[in-house]
Amino acid sequence: MTGPLSHLRVLDLSRVLAGPWATQTLADMGAEVIKIERPGTGDDTRGWGPPYIEGPEGDTRESAYFLSANRGKKSVAVDITTEEGRALLTRLAEKSDILVENYKVGGLTKYGLDYDSLSKINPGLIYCSITGFGQTGPYAKRAGYDFMIQGMAGLMSVTGEADGRPGGGPQKVGVALADILTGLNATVAILGALSHRERTGEGQHIDLALFDVQVASLANQALNYLASGTPPTRLGNAHPNIVPYQAFETADGHLILAVGNDGQFARFCELAGRPELSADPAFATNSARVANRETLAPQVAEILKTRTTREWIAALEPAAVPCGPINTIDQVFEEPQAKARGLATRMTHAGGMEVPGVASPLRFSRTPVDDTVAPPALGQHTRSVLAEVLGLSDETIAAHEKAGVVEAR
Repeated sequence: MTGPLSHLRVLDLSRVLAGPWATQTLADMGAEVIKIERPGTGDDTRGWGPPYIEGPEGDTRESAYFLSANRGKKSVAVDITTEEGRALLTRLAEKSDILVENYKVGGLTKYGLDYDSLSKINPGLIYCSITGFGQTGPYAKRAGYDFMIQGMAGLMSVTGEADGRPGGGPQKVGVALADILTGLNATVAILGALSHRERTGEGQHIDLALFDVQVASLANQALNYLASGTPPTRLGNAHPNIVPYQAFETADGHLILAVGNDGQFARFCELAGRPELSADPAFATNSARVANRETLAPQVAEILKTRTTREWIAALEPAAVPCGPINTIDQVFEEPQAKARGLATRMTHAGGMEVPGVASPLRFSRTPVDDTVAPPALGQHTRSVLAEVLGLSDETIAAHEKAGVVEAR
């Protein structure tokens, strides 16, 4: 055993990001993940570039997008529109512990690959469906994409500069956060279902929606509205419940000042040479600072312009006042902490090239993850999986390949 899930097999019928993010996390934890792809084209994101990483002979390339969400998996290229292809997937599902799919609601029923059909042959199967709006409700049949979900589920209403300010208006988050959060919630739900199966032997159907996940992830902003009846608005980099907790200009750039309590604010004021601010009843408590943010924020802004970003960090960090720079992504990977934790990785791809990756954030003391296996080439494992898992002969696999049912490298 190398990972905590190395005893499990996952049949991955998902593509793009939310589903693949979940199955990549399961693969990191040791699960055998069999990624089913369309012959010829594969996962949509294989073509989502540039940038691409090309092989030494120029005959192989993978998009950075695909590489970001598919490490540690086995690629099996099967045409599920054929009777033979559906039969192969049914047999793989029978021998799997988990199935993840992100087809439209009811999209797999016509192939006999829906939960009701597969649970009859594998009652212990944990079947996770990921859709934009879930299996029920008036929007169930709608397609759902991260960008539109960020808008519909409220995230963009609290992201970006305030209306009326320069650059004001709704902004999406710079990564597909609804997809990522849905992938992580799918992983959590699957682990919960596994715990239930260990006690009862029963599998179950998990209904996961991007819309539900993004609404749930509004966290304090959702409760700010439900508790007060007033919808939160965009505050730029400021925090709705804590002050000062935002980005400020410095003498040479910007600094995030993240004051989380009254003690931290008092220490900041002392180091800034303005101890009278923390003694002022208008600013002495967080509640007072929130009520008077429009008066306090300009004063803090003027103070922070007097030193460089690094000078402020050097002064504030020893005093345990949370702060930090706003890094570009190249600067992120140059941070000593990122290097010490090995966050940038390199893997050898089947196409003969070395591809980059980002390390899994999961750190186990007894069952370490394996995030060093490169994402697969399309159909790289078709032969080995069909032979080892289903026991098919070389002749049978070759016949399927000739008929266009499968594609193998």
